[in-house]
Amino acid sequence: MQASQTACLSPHSGYLSLRTLTTNALLFTAALFSAVGYADNQVTQIPFQHAVKGSVGLGAGYRLGNSPYKYIETVSSIENDNNSDLVPLYLYEGKYLFSHGTRAGIHLFDGAIQFDAITQYRFDRLEPNSDDYYRSVNARRQTMESGLSVGTKTMGGHISLSWVTDTLDRHNGQIINLDYRFSHDAGRLHLSPYISATYQNQNFVDYYFGVSAEEARDDLPMYTASDAFLTRAGFNLSYTLYDNWSLFTNYSYEWLDSTVSNSPLSGRAALSKFFLGFSYNFGSTWQPSSVDKKALALKGWSWRIHSGYTAEETFHKVHRGHVKSNKNVDTYLLGATIGRLLKASDRADYWLKASINRRLENNLQDNFNEYNFYVMSMGTGYKGWTNKELFRYGFGFGFSYADKIPIVEQVKQAERGRNTSHFLNYLEAQFDIPLRNIFQNEALHNCYAGLSIIHRSGIFANSDILGNVSGGSDVLAGHIECKR
Repeated sequence: MQASQTACLSPHSGYLSLRTLTTNALLFTAALFSAVGYADNQVTQIPFQHAVKGSVGLGAGYRLGNSPYKYIETVSSIENDNNSDLVPLYLYEGKYLFSHGTRAGIHLFDGAIQFDAITQYRFDRLEPNSDDYYRSVNARRQTMESGLSVGTKTMGGHISLSWVTDTLDRHNGQIINLDYRFSHDAGRLHLSPYISATYQNQNFVDYYFGVSAEEARDDLPMYTASDAFLTRAGFNLSYTLYDNWSLFTNYSYEWLDSTVSNSPLSGRAALSKFFLGFSYNFGSTWQPSSVDKKALALKGWSWRIHSGYTAEETFHKVHRGHVKSNKNVDTYLLGATIGRLLKASDRADYWLKASINRRLENNLQDNFNEYNFYVMSMGTGYKGWTNKELFRYGFGFGFSYADKIPIVEQVKQAERGRNTSHFLNYLEAQFDIPLRNIFQNEALHNCYAGLSIIHRSGIFANSDILGNVSGGSDVLAGHIECKR
């Protein structure tokens, strides 16, 4: 299928090795830049690492800037040909695990010296179809890198050292970064200028900027790149709104090594990069906030089981009553969800949820698992002039990772000539009624039954980290959920 062939150009598509799955598990378990090691991701640093332990958040940012390659003016893929790239931010800051959008990891030691294991996303890519000049050149692909970082406060600022290496067998290189950062707070405004020096070994540089004998032409000479050193300066600026909301704007300027700028693929000696966006902190799973009227939340945990079929229509059409099963793909889903209360208020409760779904593919391909992490806002409808709960409606947003591409997504995307991805955005809508209104059994007092709409998509092909996918899949499921 064309869709499957396109998808293999993405680091979250195709068949994954055990090492790849291990790397991705670090991202997905954290729920998706460390306060110590920023490595090559300074420009996508976001103001979340100072949140209290256990904090969960969501956000988004637009990545803009120069491409280092000749005749390419966009930072995004030819799938959308945009001058900017939307980066969804899935945020968590725990005692051990953290997830800050484009970087996640484990706090191995957190004291005067902080030591982290890290995994980060590298956006660098070159697509031969971007310009006729690259017609004989192989694709340079994005990848995931993993490694270690160590840092400490010093001289009025923060100094860190990090090392990462390729984990998807793309560039097979290594990168070492030394970073000094100074932070200044002025009320709600936080400014953090920095300078850094980065070493990239020959494998890395030659992958992205070398030209092999097979790729060379009369107007594109063979070129072998060597190790490179680049320097970078920039700042991260954030402003806190209403305690939970943060706006940020980040900038960096990079001076490239001559082995890069002299490459026949290179079009610049320096690069400018920007990142503009927002984040929202829902609160801590360790200390969920609550009000007296929310006593039904008990200890703030929930569990749910659900089962359903693949729907024909899209997420918003299913909301409007289009509930037919898919006409081409007769597949099903069975799963379980656990939730933790983040915040309770008069208007809505906010829950952090994680689900494991089993995709039952009806012999169209092997069955497989799907993992979802999301935050759900849950509102309640009451009977007039009373506190009797009549129904709940919830809306969730997060991310989804599937061990295989669901067959419905393969078929739908192939029909449209679009690509697929294992890693996609996740939406869920939930409507249910309390069982205590029907049954008098005490065991069902805090249980609900209803319907869920489960949705995977790529945010209209505007996001590199989601594989620039336009499209997805929907499941209509029945569920029973209980709070404990």
